[in-house]
Amino acid sequence: MNQIAILKILLLSDPSERQILETVAALDLPDCWIGAGFVRDTVWDHLHGYDVIEPNGDVDVIWHTVTSSGSETDRNFEQQLSATMPGLLWSVKNQARMHLRNNDAPYVSAAEAMRHWPETATAVAARLDNFGDVEINAPFGLEDLFALVLRATPEFTADRFSIFLE
Repeated sequence: MNQIAILKILLLSDPSERQILETVAALDLPDCWIGAGFVRDTVWDHLHGYDVIEPNGDVDVIWHTVTSSGSETDRNFEQQLSATMPGLLWSVKNQARMHLRNNDAPYVSAAEAMRHWPETATAVAARLDNFGDVEINAPFGLEDLFALVLRATPEFTADRFSIFLE
């Protein structure tokens, strides 16, 4: 079985993770994904044989649209998610403005924004499609994620490597 199939099974087989995916999909945001620790921790916990637990830390929801890029919009979505699934720490960020924080050219999609994240194993995201199947967004592939490898992305080498190390 390939890594994408395994990841899909892991995300859909846990009722809590499935509910998180369904809750975020219900927002119906453009180019919307759940990434970072949500996906990484699911795979690494499985590979280490740990029991499935609710997300440890925040649930990173990324989306991309240039028509509504204010942080207030993101906070409104965080409040909606918290009302639906209280007890989780939600972080919603429109990636159309994240280039400003990184001093990059504007990102044209969520996948491009993920190419500017510090770690390859964390630059993986998932979402439910309209048919309830999981889609995977992994601009650097899944090899490092499944090999338990922490590797800096190309954007975090040289003068930004210290950020990766943090």
